Amino acid sequence: MRLVLVSAIALQAFAFAPVVHAAGGDSSTAPKPTNTTKKCLFGRVYDKDAGRCVKPDKTNFTQDELYDAVRELAYDGQLENAQNILRIMDQDDDRVMTYWGFTYRKMGELELANVYYNNAIEANPDNILARSYMGQGFVSEGKTDLAIMQWREIKARGGEGTWAETSLREAIQTGLTYSY
Repeated sequence: MRLVLVSAIALQAFAFAPVVHAAGGDSSTAPKPTNTTKKCLFGRVYDKDAGRCVKPDKTNFTQDELYDAVRELAYDGQLENAQNILRIMDQDDDRVMTYWGFTYRKMGELELANVYYNNAIEANPDNILARSYMGQGFVSEGKTDLAIMQWREIKARGGEGTWAETSLREAIQTGLTYSY
């Protein structure tokens, strides 16, 4: 009986062992500063075609360009500016819901963040980034059991080895969360 318990503990420790590399699409590294955060003020976004900072709207940027600007501004700590851009985006997009959750979590509004994360996951159960960010919020609240549940869901949905899985696993291990 004791041997089984030791083996289970060893397996659990192995499951949380660090991964040598984290594959994870565009979220695996912090966003690189662009002219949006280097030159623009007041939540404006750099428009390459116009060669200047402009107030973003749906006509001068694609949804993906707006999403990248939100991610960059949020990483830069400009959470309110990121939210101003989120307001003009498609509110049914689970990525938008995910970043609403992210910005609110970083503002310390964990309950509101979880509402957005849950909405994102309801819209797309395979949104492993929303699951990772939600789990990181649970880590910061000391709710490791709930974070582990999200980590397991990420793995069950094919996310093992992705940035979302790796960052949540590391947050569970260290108590440190990510800002991108």
